[in-house]
Amino acid sequence: MKNILVLYYSQSGQLGEILTNLVRPLEIDDHCKVTIQEIYPEEPYKFPWNKKDFLQVFPESYLQIPRPNKSIPDEVKNKNYDLVILGYTVWYLSPSIPINSFLKGDDAKVILKNTPVITVNGSRNMWILTQEKVKRLLWDCKAELVGNIAFVDRHWNHISVITIVHWMMGGKKTKYLGVFPKPGVSDEDISGAGKFGTIIKKHLFKENFEQLQKELVKDGAVKIKPFLIRSDKSGNHIFSKWSAHIYKVGLKSPKRRAKWLNFFEYYLQFAIWVFVPIVFIIFLLTYLPFYARIKKDIKYYQSVRLR
Repeated sequence: MKNILVLYYSQSGQLGEILTNLVRPLEIDDHCKVTIQEIYPEEPYKFPWNKKDFLQVFPESYLQIPRPNKSIPDEVKNKNYDLVILGYTVWYLSPSIPINSFLKGDDAKVILKNTPVITVNGSRNMWILTQEKVKRLLWDCKAELVGNIAFVDRHWNHISVITIVHWMMGGKKTKYLGVFPKPGVSDEDISGAGKFGTIIKKHLFKENFEQLQKELVKDGAVKIKPFLIRSDKSGNHIFSKWSAHIYKVGLKSPKRRAKWLNFFEYYLQFAIWVFVPIVFIIFLLTYLPFYARIKKDIKYYQSVRLR
């Protein structure tokens, strides 16, 4: 009997739906026991977001400052697992606060130590450097990362910005104005997640995960747009400065924190609609000179290695 634990935090419910479909090939196998455990913050994050709450989580999200979660039940925590599937979403280019808090807490160190882990992320599109942060957190837990699957919004960047705001602030995964595409991961990708579960099951029963990620990538588990690597790196550089400053001033004055968060909102709009297109043009102009490096980066970010 193979024991599999699925751990995740999902604010909107989309990631939970993805994981349900992904593990179905494992659940229907009589030789597998699948336990699904959601991670719950002590103070829940409301969905849909309002603008104030959405901005308030920025500094702590990016700086990966943990906040308390509810403890994982003992009957789940104190078992040995042949595989853990960890589902997470991206908040401000970092793992969501509940997932970051879990990975920095005692429960994670008990559950994940010396255990194979597959990460599954559901995001708009910029997840690459967030996965690097998750890799480091898993390393700190002495976990063995053996696979990664990225479920993303496949629409053009600025289209997905409009649709994700409609969903996150309105709470409904519907077509904005009736003409924009539905936000988030497509229904086709969500319903088809089980194909990855079938691949995972094969390697689980082989008791060898060495070729798992290679096979997952071959079947489309990690598709990387080179431009988003550049955007992710630029965003992380700038977010590091904004988040550190806002967090620091907020320790002394909540009013100053609120003021700087408002400034950050204006910057974010400028970055999305002005700065990102400029970065894209620069990327196009430098694509050929940096082609070898870009190909090397794609190969690395599709892997489960940690530099």
